[in-house]
Amino acid sequence: MPGIRSLLCLLVLSVASVVSAEGRPNILFIIVDDQSPFDLKTYNPDSILQTPTLDRLAAQGVVFDGAYHMGSFSGAVCTPSRHMVMCGRTLWHLPNAPQAIKSGLCPQGLEASTLAAVFNQAGYTTMRTCKKGNSYEGANKQFTVRHDATKRGGTPETGSAWHAEQVLNYLDERAQSRDKSPFLIYYGFSHPHDTRDGTPELLEKYGAVNHADKGSLPPANPRQPALPTNYLTQHPFPHGHPGLRDEVAVSGVWEKRDERTIRNELGRQFACDENIDRQIARVLDRLREMGELDNTYIVYTADHGMAIGRHGLQGKQNLYEHTWRVPLIVSGPGIPQGVRRQGNVYLLDTLATLCDFAGIDPPESNEGLSYRPVLDGERETIRDVLFGVYCGGTKPGMRCVRQGPWKLIKYDVLDGTVRQTQLFHLGENPHEFLTQHADSALAPQLNYSLAQTQRNLADDPSYAAKRAELEALLLSEMRRLHDPYRLWDQPDDGLPPMTQPEQKPKRKQRNKDGK
Repeated sequence: MPGIRSLLCLLVLSVASVVSAEGRPNILFIIVDDQSPFDLKTYNPDSILQTPTLDRLAAQGVVFDGAYHMGSFSGAVCTPSRHMVMCGRTLWHLPNAPQAIKSGLCPQGLEASTLAAVFNQAGYTTMRTCKKGNSYEGANKQFTVRHDATKRGGTPETGSAWHAEQVLNYLDERAQSRDKSPFLIYYGFSHPHDTRDGTPELLEKYGAVNHADKGSLPPANPRQPALPTNYLTQHPFPHGHPGLRDEVAVSGVWEKRDERTIRNELGRQFACDENIDRQIARVLDRLREMGELDNTYIVYTADHGMAIGRHGLQGKQNLYEHTWRVPLIVSGPGIPQGVRRQGNVYLLDTLATLCDFAGIDPPESNEGLSYRPVLDGERETIRDVLFGVYCGGTKPGMRCVRQGPWKLIKYDVLDGTVRQTQLFHLGENPHEFLTQHADSALAPQLNYSLAQTQRNLADDPSYAAKRAELEALLLSEMRRLHDPYRLWDQPDDGLPPMTQPEQKPKRKQRNKDGK
């Protein structure tokens, strides 16, 4: 009898889950790999990138001007970023964070409380397509339907269209089986991460070529995107990660920062971006045909931003706005249309927000906040302070903090030989211009005349009080979030020294996808 009662209880719980799922909305979560918000016309009106699908989503929903990823302790910035999306935990509380599980900052068995697992338990069907690797495998395994592969080529079989096909096939199977349960689709793309091999048509549109000869420059073409507003030929000081792949080994760029190389690479990026936009349109069209679109929340974002010439950098291992920020556009049932919000959200708020959309309680392990109150216009932001980390190179690395328009970045790298502080007023200096941007030797194509506040204000005595205020705020955030490092001008708080992993011998050549 006890066995029968247990079976009956399980049956009742299963039926209750299905019944409670009826009427719940669908969720389409779209995430791209390595895209600065400033690629998009929604964030940069001067951009020549054409993304009509995303433009429509923005017009039909809410655009966030303050969406960020918290950072990385690895050169593969996407890995902790995607962990945060899946589990809703802060950077140093992730299962792959240094010593987090050992020190009790992250519970064991967290996979059972990640995105797909939570929605499976609530009666949703969960489907995923994305790149392989550099993500949270334990969470990825929770999806009931999964088709992952790294696709960064320029054909339908080798590029972004492949990911679209996986979603379309799933929707066809759903229609054929008359599945009425709500769905959560994790629609991920491998592009525009390098190698940025665009389709021939879109490469021609943006005047770019898939340049692969390190000994020559790509051809100049007037159709290519213009240089970024904050372009430099080199960063003013070492970024602190010697030999970093993204800064020295990306095919088509390598260590070059000249105008022809950067504009060609931006053209390749834009070709990949527009192709992604077209593949999103295919899925939205199918949802509309199925009568599912009006009951579907759509979230569009990226795992982090990207430099490609901005501030003389190429990769994602920095804390400037072009790389620390991510695009975030949300539309769906009851969402206001054509609205912009600051938000002050992190990618780690994804789990809480999607649960809010579905009427599901987030798991106890979640540390993120739902930004539904911002979408509904009840609040402009969900937090006052934003914190960022990059320490995938030499330690302790870079840290930043933002409050209102003020932002502080600190660098403590290369065994203390580089210790720099930057202070920006983003209201007056949104591009984070440095004095070097007025130097014709470092920014010869731009020829800027900068206002007094359009520069690094850290060493200006007029802003000493603001710098001290933000430095105290930064230390407070580092303590609150269990950052295991301290910078040169901070108290050590008695923290034990972090052991550094043994360096692996460098391989002579990475594979095409940089893994």
